[in-house]
Amino acid sequence: MSKLFVDKTIEITAPAAKVWEVLTIRDKNAEWAKEFSSGGPEFHLESTWELGSPVLWKGQDGTVIVEGNITAVESNKLLRFTVFDVRSPERPAVTEEDGITFRLVEKNGKTTLHILQGDFSVMTDGEKYRDLSADIWDKVLPKVKEMAEQTN
Repeated sequence: MSKLFVDKTIEITAPAAKVWEVLTIRDKNAEWAKEFSSGGPEFHLESTWELGSPVLWKGQDGTVIVEGNITAVESNKLLRFTVFDVRSPERPAVTEEDGITFRLVEKNGKTTLHILQGDFSVMTDGEKYRDLSADIWDKVLPKVKEMAEQTN
């Protein structure tokens, strides 16, 4: 079976450092992470955002819902981390490209944010989960754009 990834890009009228803040600062990522809850409990991401450090998707009560580890990081340019639902009984093998990857490219005061999430082919019903994730990113990316473009 071929690999299944969500592959999305959005242009943001803000510097890469501002977009990076929206992605990595807890109070900010809690705003866009709401889109992943689909009516369930809201959560946020916690990490030191250093290579090898854990990334925890935590509910408001502190319960870890999803966990992973940073596999690549270059401040304001690249962030990749694995993603495992702690409620799932099995953890598929992952490669370096698996998980969620954010790539930021700044040019002329604008930042192109590219996300890649997968590989969903290692999951049962992978196409279904890839499509559901793609729908969520269609809500998340405009939220990230809106937040990054706001002036403080």
